[in-house]
Amino acid sequence: MPMTTTSTIDIPDAELVERFVRASGPGGQNVNKVATAVELRFDIANSPSLPEPVRERLLARRDRRVTDDGVLVISAQRFRTQDRNRQDARERLAAFIEAGLRAPKPRVATKPSRAAKARRLDAKRERSTIKRGRAGRDWD
Repeated sequence: MPMTTTSTIDIPDAELVERFVRASGPGGQNVNKVATAVELRFDIANSPSLPEPVRERLLARRDRRVTDDGVLVISAQRFRTQDRNRQDARERLAAFIEAGLRAPKPRVATKPSRAAKARRLDAKRERSTIKRGRAGRDWD
């Protein structure tokens, strides 16, 4: 059974829905006759292949390709052949899932050092002095 594979997750073809449509844009005589563009759909929310933490991370991403129902829709029409567009769509699906494999590094809150605060205040004082020096002048 053919599968789309990332480094650790295999997705069976049964979970993917492919639709072939006519590509938009330039393409000569064939553009109105041949359905070379691929629309690949993958149901993230109901896929048994995805581990739960990965599913949650992928659904939490604010990506316009993911519908409200949790279905990822990838449109591939970069190439002139249906087969190459199909391959491109699957590669992009694998890259999308790969992005959800690693948990984001937690942000560590930091504070400016005492020296940094002092430098900032010194610079403000210096700037203030420069501006105060301009106030009495008449620039005609």
